[in-house]
Amino acid sequence: MTGVRILLVEDDDRVAAALRTALARQQIEVERLAAGREVVAHLAGIDVVLLDLGLPDVDGIDVCRRVREAGDTPVIVVTARGEVDDRILGLHSGADDYLVKPYDAGELVARIHTVLRRRRPEVPTADVVTVAEGLVVDLARREVSDAGTPVALSRKEFAVLALLARADGAVCTRDRIVAEVWGRAWPGANRTLDVHVATLRTKLGRPDLVATVRGVGYRLARA
Repeated sequence: MTGVRILLVEDDDRVAAALRTALARQQIEVERLAAGREVVAHLAGIDVVLLDLGLPDVDGIDVCRRVREAGDTPVIVVTARGEVDDRILGLHSGADDYLVKPYDAGELVARIHTVLRRRRPEVPTADVVTVAEGLVVDLARREVSDAGTPVALSRKEFAVLALLARADGAVCTRDRIVAEVWGRAWPGANRTLDVHVATLRTKLGRPDLVATVRGVGYRLARA
């Protein structure tokens, strides 16, 4: 998610530092405020607001309402308030999503990506993508062919390849791939992804097509 700018509204320095580090790994830029009063004044150029509700100066619910009144910047509430009534109030106040602490960083990244998809019309993508000479991915039919011969992929393998094909050579982070293909993160997720990529390379017969970007993720080495 290169180029995404987050406004983190969080008064706990340790929580803010951990989040900044986790999001930086995904190439997400973070601006942080420790209080809620100045949030609206800092919305210019912000893609998503991550909003704690327990702020020292203004209740987070009021901040959420002010952000929504000011425009359509997506708001994800990240809070320790986990009761159903709190969730309902937050969503009714204009939040696009509501995540209760403690939460997994991979899940947060997935939710950020989801609210951005909702708010940003996606650039139309061709239904059929040629990812290398003779190798064609039909995104609509969920089919892959090499020089006209079908290549049998599992659902997850195709999902990984389709995500990389849509990225058109840009790097897809490990967390993003896991979140979008499997829908959640777990301790062995990176190993599972590596196995699927290895199998994908073998089935495609092009080991260099899916390139590893060390410490970040994968991209297609477009021919």
